[in-house]
Amino acid sequence: MYSIEPIRPGPVPPPAAPRSFAEWREAARELLAAGVAPDAVDWAAPFSGAPAARPAPHNASIQLNKPAPAPVLPRWLMDLLHAAACCRAPDRWALLYRLVWRWQHGEQAASDRDPDWQRLHAMVAAVRREEHDMQDKIRFHERAADAGPPRFVAWYAPAHDVLPQVAEHFVSRMGRVSWMIATPDASVLWDGATLHNCGPLVADAAELTGDGIAPWLDYYRSVYPAGPGQGAQRVIPLLAAGTRRGSGAAGDDAAGGDPGQHPATLDECRRCDLWQHATQPVGGAGSKRARIMLVGEQPGDQEDIAGAPFVGPAGKLLDRVCEAAGVDRRAVYVTNAVKHFKWEPRGKRRMHKTPAQREIEACSYWLEKELAQVKPQVIVAMGTTALKSVLGTSHVTLKDMLGRALRHEGRWVVTIYHPSYALRVPDEAARKQAFATMVEGLRMAQELVDKPGAA
Repeated sequence: MYSIEPIRPGPVPPPAAPRSFAEWREAARELLAAGVAPDAVDWAAPFSGAPAARPAPHNASIQLNKPAPAPVLPRWLMDLLHAAACCRAPDRWALLYRLVWRWQHGEQAASDRDPDWQRLHAMVAAVRREEHDMQDKIRFHERAADAGPPRFVAWYAPAHDVLPQVAEHFVSRMGRVSWMIATPDASVLWDGATLHNCGPLVADAAELTGDGIAPWLDYYRSVYPAGPGQGAQRVIPLLAAGTRRGSGAAGDDAAGGDPGQHPATLDECRRCDLWQHATQPVGGAGSKRARIMLVGEQPGDQEDIAGAPFVGPAGKLLDRVCEAAGVDRRAVYVTNAVKHFKWEPRGKRRMHKTPAQREIEACSYWLEKELAQVKPQVIVAMGTTALKSVLGTSHVTLKDMLGRALRHEGRWVVTIYHPSYALRVPDEAARKQAFATMVEGLRMAQELVDKPGAA
C-alpha cells in the first residue's frame, strides 16, 4: 500500500518505477486509492524491485483508514492508455496517472484543445505508426533446413515498445512455422504453438548469423520441455536441434507422412509437411448435394487465416465468373486439391508457392473423401494443380485440357483457369480473355449436368 508523508514535503516515490503498463496500473490503483495527487508522485524513481526506502525514520507514513475505491474506466480509455504506455516518452507514466486522476475527479470530458489529451493522442499515433513500420520493414531470414528451429529469424530496433503487438501480428500470419524476432530490449520466440517473451538475446543483427547464433539458440532450445513431464504440457516434441517436425509415426516418408495413414479428421492430417507451416487446414464448403464441384489449387493467405476456401481476391473473382455463367455459387461445392497453405516469406507477406507433386498426392486422400461424400456429376478443375489432382496424374497440361470436357471415372471433368491467374495477368486484354474462358467453362459444366454418355 502506498502512503503519504505529512512531515517532509516533496514528491512521494512509488515503490519502483514501472517497467510495463501492468506495473503502472497496479501502482496507479494504489496511489489513487490513497488519494495521492499527481504532483506528489515521482515516476522517474529508478527501478529497484522492492519498495523504495524512506529517507529518514522520523518520516513516519500515515495510511488512510478509508481509501477511495479505484476508478472504473471505460474500455476505450483503457485502450488509449495502454497504447500510449508503449511510447518511449520520459513523461508517459506521469501523463497517464494525471489523466486518470483527472477522470476520477470529474474531468471526464476530453477536449481536443486540452494539452494532456493532445499529448495522449500524439503518443498513441506515434505507437501506431511504429507498429505499422515494424510490420512493414521487418525482414525474416530463413535458416538452413538442417539447422533446427527457429526456421526464421529477424532483427529490428523499434523506436517504441511495440514488439508484443507486432509479434501477435506475425503469429496470425505465419501459422505454425517457428520464428524469432530480436530487438535491443526484448525478444519473442514462436514455436508454432506458444509465444515466448524474454529479454534481449542478441546485441545486433550480426549475431543472428554465423558463430554468434549459438548463445541465443541455446536459450531458444532451453525454453521448451525435452519430453513428457519436463515443463509445461505443450505439443512441441520436435524442437531439438536437427529434428524435423512431422518425424515419427506421422512423418516417415519423403513427404513427411505415410500416404497409407488415414487420419480421422483433416485437423489431424500429417500426410505431408505443409501442416506445420499453415495456420490451419482448409476444407471444402458448399452444398453437400452439389452437382458441380469446383476444385482449386490450395488455400491462399486469407483462406489460411479464415479457415474457408475462396474468401480472398480469387474468391471474389470466382463469384463474378459464376454470376456471368449463370451458376449459383451457393449450389456448388468449392474445395482445393491441397488443404494447407504453402508459402514463402517476402518481407512481411506470405507469398504463394506451388505445391509439389508429392504434396498433391498426399492430399488426394481428402479430395477422394469429398468426391465420395458430395457425388458431383461435373468437376471443374481450376488450374494445373487441380487438374493433376483430379485426374491422378502429373502427365497432363492445362493447355491441352483448357475448355474441354473429359469423361473420367464416371464424371465429367472441365478445365478452366484458376481465378488467381486472371488476377495476375498484367495485360488487360489477356485478363478479359481469361475471364471469358472461365465463364465459358462454367457454362459448359452447367450444360453437362445430367448429360449421360462418354466423351
